[in-house]
Parts: sequence; C-alpha cells; structure tokens
Amino acid sequence: MNFIVKNKSKKKLSGGMKFFLAVLVIYFIFALFDVEAVKMAMINFLQMIWKIIPILLIVFLAMILINLYFTKERTEKYFGNQSGIKGWIYAIVSGILISGPPYVLYPLLGELKKHGMKNSLLAVFLYNRNVKIPFVPVMVYYFGLTFTVIMSFYIIFFSILNGVLVGVLIRKK
Repeated sequence: MNFIVKNKSKKKLSGGMKFFLAVLVIYFIFALFDVEAVKMAMINFLQMIWKIIPILLIVFLAMILINLYFTKERTEKYFGNQSGIKGWIYAIVSGILISGPPYVLYPLLGELKKHGMKNSLLAVFLYNRNVKIPFVPVMVYYFGLTFTVIMSFYIIFFSILNGVLVGVLIRKK
C-alpha cells in the first residue's frame, strides 16, 4: 500500500492513512473514559477479521485464477460486447451460483471489468445473487413451490431488465 503520496517533493499522508490515524485517535480518546469498552471493541474487531480472512483468501485465489484464465480476450468472449446471449446466460448462472457477501465480490468483479466485462452483465450478475440456492428448499417449505418458482423467475427477469437499463444509461454518458 502506498501510505505516503509524493506531491511536489512534499510528503503527504494518503487518505487511507489519515483515516487509520483518526480511528486510532478516537480509540485512544475512548480508552481514556472506558478501557473495557475499547478492549471489547478490539476483540470484536479481531474476531470479525478472523472470520473474514478465509473469505478474502478465497477471493484472492479467485482473482489470481481470473488473471490467469480470464485473459482480456476470454473475458471479451464470455462477458464482453461480443458475448451475445451466452454472456447474459453466463452472468445469470454465475450470479445465482456465487455465494458470499457482496463486498468480498467487488474486487473480483473489478478485475473482470478491467478485463472487459460489460456493465450490463455486471448488473445482471449482482442482481441474480438474490436467487439463493441454499434457501430454495426453505422457501419451498414455507411458501410453496409455485411461489418459489415465480419469485425466482421474477428475479431473473428483472435482472435482465436491470442489466439492459444499466447498459443504456451508462452508454448515454
């Protein structure tokens, strides 16, 4: 990470470093009043980081594989402007099959975008994350098969409309 930005031979702190230092100052001020609360906050933070590390490792591994497998040409072929109907199908299916929190997927999708993935297919991918395969049996149990099928169809249908709309709006800019 670049914490120091060189600007006309003056060294300035980057925005990330300023934020980090501000958080440390805030923690220090709170520690003056309630050390136990700060300890609990730090323990909770470390526990959260410990839970996120395996997900981040998977994402970094996926990003490495994307950089190795999804060359610019392949990404253009499967998710680019020339991908056609197959690109839409790939975006729908991969959006349904992928799991995990969206903030972990953003770096992965950013890499695909750099390699040529269309904005409309990014929108379709993100929208279709709402069809959760692990929840389908639970939805069928509580709401019935008909509701589950119709709801899933609507999500997929509106993801396509959303993708088209995103593509049109971004193309106009």
